Amino acid sequence: MSSQYSDKADRQHFTLQHIIEESCRKNSSNIALTYTDEKPITYSELKRQINHLSGFLKNQGVTHSDRVAILGENSPQWGVAYFAITTMGAVVVPILPDFNTSEIHHILGHSGSKVIFISERYYHKIEDLNFTEFNSVILLDDFSIINPATSKATLRQLVAEGSKELHKIKNLVLSLAGFIPKEIREDDIASIIYTSGTMGYSKGVMLTHKNLVWNAFASSKIPDINVNDRMLSILPLAHVYECTLGLVLPIMCGASVYYVKKPPTPAVLLPALEMVKPTAMLTVPLIIEKMYKTRILPEIKKRFLVRLIYKFPVIRKRIHKIAGDKLKETFGGAMRFFGIGGAALAPEVERFLREAEFPYAIGYGLTETSPLIAGANAEKTRYRSTGPIVPGLEVRIENQDSKTGIGEIVVRGPSIMKGYYRDPEQTAKVLSSDGWFHTGDLGSFDKSGYLYINGRLKNVIIGPNGENIYPEVIESVINRLDIILESLVYQDAGQLVARLYLDYEKLDVEFSDLGLTELQAHERIGQICEDIKKQVNEQVSSFSRLARVIEQTEPFEKTPTQKIKRYLYAN
Repeated sequence: MSSQYSDKADRQHFTLQHIIEESCRKNSSNIALTYTDEKPITYSELKRQINHLSGFLKNQGVTHSDRVAILGENSPQWGVAYFAITTMGAVVVPILPDFNTSEIHHILGHSGSKVIFISERYYHKIEDLNFTEFNSVILLDDFSIINPATSKATLRQLVAEGSKELHKIKNLVLSLAGFIPKEIREDDIASIIYTSGTMGYSKGVMLTHKNLVWNAFASSKIPDINVNDRMLSILPLAHVYECTLGLVLPIMCGASVYYVKKPPTPAVLLPALEMVKPTAMLTVPLIIEKMYKTRILPEIKKRFLVRLIYKFPVIRKRIHKIAGDKLKETFGGAMRFFGIGGAALAPEVERFLREAEFPYAIGYGLTETSPLIAGANAEKTRYRSTGPIVPGLEVRIENQDSKTGIGEIVVRGPSIMKGYYRDPEQTAKVLSSDGWFHTGDLGSFDKSGYLYINGRLKNVIIGPNGENIYPEVIESVINRLDIILESLVYQDAGQLVARLYLDYEKLDVEFSDLGLTELQAHERIGQICEDIKKQVNEQVSSFSRLARVIEQTEPFEKTPTQKIKRYLYAN
């Protein structure tokens, strides 16, 4: 393992201020943050910009414990702002760009943010606010101050033209030298992260410096990030998963983090992967699952003979190994850690990754745990497991089923949140007086201490004879079918129902080849749904059989970590 924490004395300084000081001193000439196609920010330049921006914030009246919001896409400036806020003792409030306007307004008001950094791309989400409520509104793109009277159109013109006024203010921001931040304590709040859960409401999770830095340090043992690593960041930095493991951890270890300027579509990612040749990435299951179902699997099965022999395990593994070699090349040829988290990975996709010898690793955690609770590096993964518990955390299974060993996962340790901001009632529901956090997730351990996740406690359906039915298990069976992109299982009027989002691109080609009319196509889809119900019911227990299936004509609405918002669909 490579880390800036090389001795016991260092490990006592679990603050973002300390890791910036140490890492920028030891890695001054290394690339810290950069776009794939721009001049990089070195660690020495990162430190300079952080100090100058912290000084400017102090000049704007920001003091210890004041909240400062960031709303923008991933960029080097996002990282500079994050560390500038936290290393001066203020509290960063990262806002997910996917939040709707009303949710963003609520977060800004509930957190009491005094300053907001905003990208030009998302300026329209706050332009209706009363700007007099903020000490400053700062454009994240170039650290210039936005005049409250500036309309979105005018703002775009100023950015495009490189307005002298904007650059004058920007240069003022970046020329304020001599700011010396006060010493930060480990238990000071560093960040308040508002979650977007599957249950439809957001809470402000208070994470301390120690929560974040300790989790990054403990997690660094898993991928063994070092000064030679190049991480390509594609998940929202406002989510604790990417922020802790994709920003704090690599900066702590002296690695380099690369960003793309546009949303990470294949057209944007492919040239970026070729240019950066990343050694590590973080992602969510949906990304690799979509790639597998729409690109890899169709390529494997496009020939009749291959489809015929693919069902034989020995041949299938050989085919997967060949496909895996091509996948490695697509990702730049240097990947050694491909972290997957945020939701459950489809079993058949994980099987492919294992047989392809692709360096994937699955992690488990929550915003409230900063985030990682369990994980393994690519060499030590086990099929369907999230890996062993992060060293230093305590995990137990409560209300364990005597037959299956499944119960609620409860965790205690240095990375557990301080609580929900201004919400002691909700805090008390999940955090005991002696520090145990109730995750609401169901899981079990094997004999070697590897953790297996079985679903959410709130999602469990009680069967007619008191059986526990885990909808995620049924969904995993459904999602194995080639024609299915996504599914959702829930209970309606005492019956199990599945909503199915089909692969309409594949169906359009099939229906076109068959020359079906719109009515015939509709009837064919109905038959497909009935066939799926029959296939699934043959593979699940009697009490988990589906009574109905419903076609879901639009993609499910999801959280930023691509989990379906169940409350929108389940009655």
